[in-house]
Amino acid sequence: MSRSAISRWLLSFVPGPITVRWPERFRACLGALLGIAFTGGATHLLLGPSVGIPLLVAPMGASAVLLFGVPASPLAQPWAIVGGNLIAAVIGVACASWFASPVIAGAIAVAVAICAMFALRCVHPPSGAVALTAVLGGPAIHAMGYRFVLAPVAIQTAALVVAAIVFHAVTGHRYPHAGRQSADKGAAPAATSLGFTHADLEAVLRRRSELLDIDPADLESLLRETQLQAYARSFSELTCADIMSRLPIAVSTTTKAKVARDVLERLGVTALAVTDETSRVVGIVTRKDLVIKGPARKPGALADYWRRLFSGHSALSTDTVGALMTTDVFTADLTQRIVELVPVFTNHGHHLIPVLDASRRLVGMITQLDLISGLYRQTHTPRKLVE
Repeated sequence: MSRSAISRWLLSFVPGPITVRWPERFRACLGALLGIAFTGGATHLLLGPSVGIPLLVAPMGASAVLLFGVPASPLAQPWAIVGGNLIAAVIGVACASWFASPVIAGAIAVAVAICAMFALRCVHPPSGAVALTAVLGGPAIHAMGYRFVLAPVAIQTAALVVAAIVFHAVTGHRYPHAGRQSADKGAAPAATSLGFTHADLEAVLRRRSELLDIDPADLESLLRETQLQAYARSFSELTCADIMSRLPIAVSTTTKAKVARDVLERLGVTALAVTDETSRVVGIVTRKDLVIKGPARKPGALADYWRRLFSGHSALSTDTVGALMTTDVFTADLTQRIVELVPVFTNHGHHLIPVLDASRRLVGMITQLDLISGLYRQTHTPRKLVE
């Protein structure tokens, strides 16, 4: 084995970063402090200073790590700790009485306890220590026999679970941590935006050869949120240059109104950008500007005005776009993110946004259709969850 291979193997033991924030870490430490103190106090209150019955058994410390440190884990749920500890205690006491060798008794007790916990769906790692405590706890524990299952194991387990439920409720955490279930269980399984159903996820998990310490519903929720985060990131990275029409149709300020109207009708658009002789955007002209504002600016006979209005023609060959355009126009830069344009279209009624380069010259145009098409393409483009 080469030195580099050995180095990579040794580096594989380096733990990954813990993403839990410090307030949550302190909350877990406080919960374990209060939980263990309550458990010991409850044992003393119920049993008194009984000789030979420990006020705290060591596995409760390991259980506290799960219940307060990782309360979302399936291994930390109430049935896991209660069922696991009681089953392991019974098996440990039985093995201690059946086998003279403590090593053989302990090995068999732990192995059988794991098998039973898998069968009863109450896998709880500290319960293995409960089985060993029943075997290796010494003469005082052995003298208790099956009473060890009730006191101290059952009493301390119940006290620790009660403490965890109360503590998490007071601090605003969800415990017991029930997986998120579908609101309509009778409905046919629908594919998520990731292209899989909950049944697909469960089928994959069943094919795995190891137990994952996460609820399937939580895993599905995590994947959904990851995909939403990926979409949010990709949308935030999408710029005007990615979706704009790169051959913008614009008219100059000296263009006749009739010509501009003909361009609008030929292209089937609702507005045109207006540029000066240096290709800088100075305004925007819409169908409404050309039909209604024209006759109003050059009053004539009342009958002629209504004829022009309802026929959709201004018939003002002398009017120019510069006289009819709106000069208060919203423009965007090439590198501007499109998420910033959504409120402009939705809240301010814009139908067209000119896109300018660094020299403030017109290089493109974004319509509502361009925006919707860009978002659609971004949503339906397959992308990896982990890059």
